[in-house]
Amino acid sequence: MELSILITSFVTLFVIVDPIGLTPLFVAMTQEMTPKQQRQIAIRAIVVAIGILFAFTLFGDSILRFAGISMPAFRVAGGILLFLTALDMLFERRAKRREDRKDEELRDDPSVFPLAIPLIAGPGSIATVILLAGNTPGIEGILWTYALVSAVMITVFAFS
Repeated sequence: MELSILITSFVTLFVIVDPIGLTPLFVAMTQEMTPKQQRQIAIRAIVVAIGILFAFTLFGDSILRFAGISMPAFRVAGGILLFLTALDMLFERRAKRREDRKDEELRDDPSVFPLAIPLIAGPGSIATVILLAGNTPGIEGILWTYALVSAVMITVFAFS
């Protein structure tokens, strides 16, 4: 694969995942946790996101076709999910945080939802890995996509 295509693909996935934009969300969701807990949540979120993105790299096109979902419909549904997540974070989390300040053991774990899904491995990044894997047919496209996903996830971890 050409270097220019790899750089373009990395930048595309980087912009869609947006590690820099995820940083304030991660900080807000884990602000009252210890650094060790924050690190565990970041690792768990990244491992789940990598698993999802790797699975969609291999089987994504088949899964969407089997379910009868077009790429535009997938993006709209993902946008709605992100909007609902934002509303939940805006209204419900504030009240819940005030109520649960004393009870630190029952704190929500945001690693799988909303960090891994849909913020890291959302509809945009899923659609991107499906398209990237399809650009270069065969195992080569899958391996390059895995490498790109891994590089972006390392960046996400570095920013969290």
